[in-house]
Amino acid sequence: MGVAHHAAYPVWLEMGRTELLRESGGSYRQCEEDGLYLVVVKLEINYKRPARYDDALVLDTTLEQCGPVKITHAYELRREGEVLATGKTLLACVDAQGRPQAVPEWISVGR
Repeated sequence: MGVAHHAAYPVWLEMGRTELLRESGGSYRQCEEDGLYLVVVKLEINYKRPARYDDALVLDTTLEQCGPVKITHAYELRREGEVLATGKTLLACVDAQGRPQAVPEWISVGR
């Protein structure tokens, strides 16, 4: 069909979160080494226009809210300024057993 499959969008959002962590001075690997995991508990995507194969896309990822245990990110995916999709994710910080843990300070400071 010449368009990106809807299942690609969550992967792009994850890439945006990973890069945002890196920009804040940390990494997801650092979280794992500290025994912490950021798990997606809610995912919302609003598809407005299709992304086409070979499009050059820009994804803006914003840390919208950082609570004691949960983090909310907002996303805007664009092609040449045109908004193709918007989204939000809610992440929970947990340990290896899935028990809630405090969000590391370096993540909330990176806002």
